[in-house]
Amino acid sequence: MNSLATIRPISTSDSHAVTQLVAQLGYERTADQVCRWVLDLEARTDQAIFVAVLDDEVVGWIEVSLVRHLQSDTFGLIGGLVVRDGLRGGGIGRRLCEEAENWTARHGVNRIRVTSRSTREAAHRFYLRDGYEQTKISMVFEKRLTP
Repeated sequence: MNSLATIRPISTSDSHAVTQLVAQLGYERTADQVCRWVLDLEARTDQAIFVAVLDDEVVGWIEVSLVRHLQSDTFGLIGGLVVRDGLRGGGIGRRLCEEAENWTARHGVNRIRVTSRSTREAAHRFYLRDGYEQTKISMVFEKRLTP
């Protein structure tokens, strides 16, 4: 059981470790990009990232933000969650989710949501075990814009 991990806010010194974890999600970000993102985060009150640290090493992270739409009440949105391969199933993901849930509740918001790619069946099982309910199925459309 890996529940001895410490959960804390991200810092710029975590950039290299977080970059490796981003790759485990199937995305590419450089440590410099992550570092700049973390620096930008310091000016925001509607978004946070927490890391899980085990034996002085970052082994997971979760990103959460507040989403405000005209047509619905504000909700927290988990934008990303990853625990290092080989450490999954030991409670670290659950602890990270608890931190995101608590952060959302501290902002006066009573609902948190997560989206997950249709191919990530293990993640779906994790969220269902953790008390999340599937509420809808959506498709994502994207358009590239020229700055």
